[in-house]
Amino acid sequence: MGTQVSKIIRPNTTKMANSAEIQQFIKDTISKDKVVVFSKSYCPYCVMAKDVFNKVKQPFQVIELDLRDDGADIQGNLASITGIRTVPQVFINGNCVGGGSDVKALHESGKLESILIG
Repeated sequence: MGTQVSKIIRPNTTKMANSAEIQQFIKDTISKDKVVVFSKSYCPYCVMAKDVFNKVKQPFQVIELDLRDDGADIQGNLASITGIRTVPQVFINGNCVGGGSDVKALHESGKLESILIG
């Protein structure tokens, strides 16, 4: 049972120079796609979030932080932006909606579809 994904940002082999560059990367990334998941490939809550988007056939972009040299730096900057230190961090229309349990709850309540349309 594999995870289907619209796009995965390929791992990079160099670190971004500074926090401002990382924050710009995050802003650019979440503005390019309707749904963006900052994830770690082995994380069950990350899989949970990605499975929900696959189930509703919503294309999404994944940034697998554990596969990037600068993944820890990106995660640290995400924490300063969202106040959340864990993954996944899911953005819809540029807004953080939380993690895997949050996405699952939104889907089960029927609210996810209206957020995706908005």
